[in-house]
Amino acid sequence: MTTPPLWTVAPMAEAMRAERRNTLPASVTGISIDSRTIAPGEAFFAIAGDRHDGHAFVAAALDKGAGLAVVAADKLAGLPANAPLLVVADVLEGLRDLARAARARSTAKIAAITGSVGKTSTKEMLRAVLMPHGPVHAAEASYNNHWGVPLTLARMSADAAFAVIEIGMNHPGEIEPLARLARPHVALITTVGTAHLEAFADIEGIAAEKAAIFAGLEPGGAAILPGDLPVSPILLDVARRHAAQVVTFGAAEGMTYRLKSVTLAEDATVVQAAHAGAPLLYKIRSPGRHFAMNALGVIAAAGALGCDTAVVACDLGQWQPP
Repeated sequence: MTTPPLWTVAPMAEAMRAERRNTLPASVTGISIDSRTIAPGEAFFAIAGDRHDGHAFVAAALDKGAGLAVVAADKLAGLPANAPLLVVADVLEGLRDLARAARARSTAKIAAITGSVGKTSTKEMLRAVLMPHGPVHAAEASYNNHWGVPLTLARMSADAAFAVIEIGMNHPGEIEPLARLARPHVALITTVGTAHLEAFADIEGIAAEKAAIFAGLEPGGAAILPGDLPVSPILLDVARRHAAQVVTFGAAEGMTYRLKSVTLAEDATVVQAAHAGAPLLYKIRSPGRHFAMNALGVIAAAGALGCDTAVVACDLGQWQPP
């Protein structure tokens, strides 16, 4: 079975303002930054990281069947003479440009997720409950940083109905640019805790950084956030400035989605909740109160994306942590 193309090379090169070198394929089947796992027909982006420079692995990627390599203009020395190349000023910026092009061509409804803990499991939970409603794009791993988010977006096929983008941070100022790159219709914060406190003066600083995800929302977008944390007023303030719809979840009274009780069994979590006063019952095939709360955020996010929350709550019963 032939893998359909992800990108044709002409618009790909145009998006990145790339110079074409040697004989290039008409299209590529995927995007990779790892020569060890690259599949035949994919484009290899020679990103320079903290420990390795991808330009050292261009030949290996091409030997494994890469359709072309994206390389920096100042690092052409030593590359195979006849290699199929797209030459850019900066490879990581080229990947960001391709991510912007992928987002621009997409008609998918985009959800972005951040939080001090639970991002990846919540991403997988949301992916699972959206799948019955159409093709869902999400990263196969925790690709949530300065290269992971653009890589995830650049890999998004044009026919995706939904995309779930995980956004993380280690230092102040990292979330907003990634959120603006993703341009989500729905942005979800799982929780705010003391992870990465060494990079911030206090937990209020962490909350402000997490809330920056709302700055990337599309017009008419929805902000989903825990409404009963000590720092929730910070989240709410930013959400109200950027979102057309603000949805809260938590255990306290007054939440849009309220967690009322959690029953933990050996292999399941059973939750009684309420949405706008109406009962909401759901189950997860794994014990954990944190899963119960994250699932409530997922139900809220899926509802904001246009899904029937009763159906989503039912589908949660099939989800297990990876």
